[in-house]
Amino acid sequence: MPSLLRPLAMLLPFVLWGTAMAAMRPLLDGGSPLQVACLRLLPAGAVVLLAALLLRRPLAVDRRDWPWLLAFTVVDASLFQGLLARGLAQTGAGLGSVLIDSQPLLVALLARSLFGEAINPVGWLGLLLGLLGIVCLGLPAAVLRHWWLEGPIATGVRPWSHGELWMLGAAAAMAVGTVLCRYATRHSDPVVVTGWHLLLGGLPLLVLAELPVRHGAAWLPQWSAGQWGLMAYAALFGSALAYGLFFWFASRGDLTGFTALTFLTPVFALLCGVLWLDEQLQPLQWLGAVLALGSVLLINRRQVLWQALPVPASGGEGV
Repeated sequence: MPSLLRPLAMLLPFVLWGTAMAAMRPLLDGGSPLQVACLRLLPAGAVVLLAALLLRRPLAVDRRDWPWLLAFTVVDASLFQGLLARGLAQTGAGLGSVLIDSQPLLVALLARSLFGEAINPVGWLGLLLGLLGIVCLGLPAAVLRHWWLEGPIATGVRPWSHGELWMLGAAAAMAVGTVLCRYATRHSDPVVVTGWHLLLGGLPLLVLAELPVRHGAAWLPQWSAGQWGLMAYAALFGSALAYGLFFWFASRGDLTGFTALTFLTPVFALLCGVLWLDEQLQPLQWLGAVLALGSVLLINRRQVLWQALPVPASGGEGV
């Protein structure tokens, strides 16, 4: 991949995810979370495998990778998408985005433990700044201003409902799945593995989505043409293209630095609102965007910045 196109390709999954979450939210008004998750995964998996076939990649997965592929499928496809759709149905878009985009912290810990990726204090500072940035981007100013003084009464809503727990579970599932993809692609093509994991991961959701049908409910949601367009966008661009690129990059290189780009997902979502919906960013959101951008810079340049600091030689590489 040309050097100029590589950074853009690395950013593209997070741009697509930021808009796909916004596209999925209105779909839950006419369809169940399992239906939305299933309709997102199955077409995406078929499209990725078709693309791999057109690119003349072998569709077979090495038998040594199948156990890891099945674990990857259950955790990152079935579990993550099911929890995400369920959480979106019960969580405000702001807090939901904060929770789901906090997964780089867990990825960093797992990458440190399993692959020996050095984080060092500069990297930890970047991770904390990124978390603070998505908090500023996703939560209303009233919540941040009054939370510690007045608690949930300040906003008139009950925090940490089941929706927030679903989203935390989704963030953990994606973090673990990101690490599992490294093992599932040791002897197999990352694009092919991604396609099979999306397609196979949609099958359990398909079975679960059929249960209400047996009691007289409609299997296909009663959506308008515009809503089906949103579903197609979430499946083809927010899943097939986004996950294909994400797991291709995640299967190689620096996991901590790459997944830190997740902090930019709400930034892209807000920018889409500014460009397409004429929305205005509040000062707190501008601060969050600056913190998110700064965190990505710190995390990806953590080795150079740490070595440039005047630290004692015995300080070691990092934590």
